[in-house]
Amino acid sequence: MNGGLLVAGTTSDAGKSVVTAGICRWLVRQGVKVAPFKAQNMSLNSFVTREGAEIGRAQAMQAQACRVEPTALMNPVLLKPGGEQSSQVVLLGKPVGEMSARGYHGGRQQRLLGTVLECLAELRGTYDAVICEGAGSPAEINLRRTDIVNMGIARGARLPVLVVGDIDRGGVFASFYGTLALLSPEDQELVAGFLVNKFRGDVTLLEPGLDMLRGLTGRDTYGVLPFRHGLGIDEEDGLRVSLRGTVRESTVAPPVGEDVLRVAVCAVPLMSNFTDVDALAAEPGVIVRFVDRPQELADADLVVVPGTRGTVRALTWLRERGLADALVRRAAEGRPVLGICGGFQVLGERIEDEVESRAGTVEGLGLLPVRVRFAREKTLTRPSGEALGEPVEGYEIHHGIAQVLGGEAFLDGCRVGQVWGTHWHGSLESDGFRRAFLREVAAATGRRFVPAPDTSFAALREEQLDRLGDLIEQHADTDALWRLIESGAPRGLPFIPPGAPA
Repeated sequence: MNGGLLVAGTTSDAGKSVVTAGICRWLVRQGVKVAPFKAQNMSLNSFVTREGAEIGRAQAMQAQACRVEPTALMNPVLLKPGGEQSSQVVLLGKPVGEMSARGYHGGRQQRLLGTVLECLAELRGTYDAVICEGAGSPAEINLRRTDIVNMGIARGARLPVLVVGDIDRGGVFASFYGTLALLSPEDQELVAGFLVNKFRGDVTLLEPGLDMLRGLTGRDTYGVLPFRHGLGIDEEDGLRVSLRGTVRESTVAPPVGEDVLRVAVCAVPLMSNFTDVDALAAEPGVIVRFVDRPQELADADLVVVPGTRGTVRALTWLRERGLADALVRRAAEGRPVLGICGGFQVLGERIEDEVESRAGTVEGLGLLPVRVRFAREKTLTRPSGEALGEPVEGYEIHHGIAQVLGGEAFLDGCRVGQVWGTHWHGSLESDGFRRAFLREVAAATGRRFVPAPDTSFAALREEQLDRLGDLIEQHADTDALWRLIESGAPRGLPFIPPGAPA
């Protein structure tokens, strides 16, 4: 078998990442050697592979669904937004510069098509099947000429295309038909059919619509996936995520001790790797919420200042919102604060930045004896060590180089009182370390909270991926999917006018 498939979507957030991960897990359970692939990803949530390459976290999770080690080949182009108009371009795991959207789509993107096709070909030469994820919608006709992630990669590698639609948003039939009808005849030849995502209710009520869609397009629907809570994998686009009112909370079990712990995460601009707090939310009795007002810190037992793609901008935002003063008061009162990566940097004494913001020397919050200088070369590592008497692993993604001038050693950073800072993302996924840290927080706040002794974050991730595999196995036409992956799009699919210019 040397198969492939592109999972496209009618919109962003239609469920492409989840469906891709689910298909990968279903295939690997069938004994297929499979890998994920996304030619171009826009995300502030990224991961460092063992060879020191930066890729999107969604592809790292999809690699876990495949039970393989993630590599740069699986996400050759990563765009990390630095604002509304520009992004850092990461090519094959390494940053190659900042570029405006106009400059990227104006020529640079199209020149990368050969590179991404080479990466895909290398994966297809190694694995039995490669399940590719598109981005946004393939019907973004203003971008089709330079597309390297949707129909551009499908045409270049002759991949069959499955279009996913989120029925929970409404208008899914119009979205399916319109997506197809806005593609050129050459592109339409590769669109094999559709997959309905997030359906609530009796599927028999949907069947007349699916029959009509088949009559209108000549294409099958490969499954209707029911709505399920808690099936999302690591989010991609930190700019678009609305955090007001969002609560990341474990509902698996009640707290082991008498009290819960409340964690407030400052929703700083250009927040990156906010998935760091997922391991906290997985603990029974730990309630995690994102906040942007100082009043919301009042009842928090722990405040997390997360990573950000704009450290100086985040510092300004904290001051403008009154959150900076609230953090200083917390530190003076001996109430726990944890800064991760960019959040660690803002807690320090001084930031010298001629790279990211080009703001020069900026005074930090002064809560930790740390001075930060931004280097042009990005640090991309997978460190491991020991803290709080427990083994711990993480990964680092940052331009800022921290000079620690005092305090108690903590990972690569330091601790002063109940203020903690580190560049290590993912450290809280180490179960023993996480429990030890939460015991420290509970002791500092006087909470009768007890970490569950058997919570395994890695096992919870595996359970989540198995649930995605179950979703495909139980609610998709897996025989038809298998034929599609193995043999490509059916021949003789009808053209749906008006189409788009070739």
